[in-house]
Amino acid sequence: QVRLVESGGGLVQAGGSLRLSCAASGNAFRSNSMAWYRQAPGKQREVIAILRAGGFTEYHSSVKGRFIISGDSSGNTVALQMNSLKPEDTAIYLCNIYPIGARNYWGQGTQVTVSS
Repeated sequence: QVRLVESGGGLVQAGGSLRLSCAASGNAFRSNSMAWYRQAPGKQREVIAILRAGGFTEYHSSVKGRFIISGDSSGNTVALQMNSLKPEDTAIYLCNIYPIGARNYWGQGTQVTVSS
């Protein structure tokens, strides 16, 4: 059974840092690329960072240069180091495969709130 558990969120001042973690079980990532998504209040969920096979990474323009996605060798954990946080980064952060395709499972996410 697929399960994704995100953690590490919290309240931080603008300019601060947070490190998010995602623990996967049930072969949640399989051989897919792993990604972090976020959903801000009143906005659609968006993908912000992708970790592809071979360690290749891609970032949304809004976080490029500030966020770093990484994974361990087991393929069951993916992290997101977030630096120079801005109030507009406030959102619920979730991990999952990329592209999401037909999967309709999401973890509970972790709330990140950045105060100005």
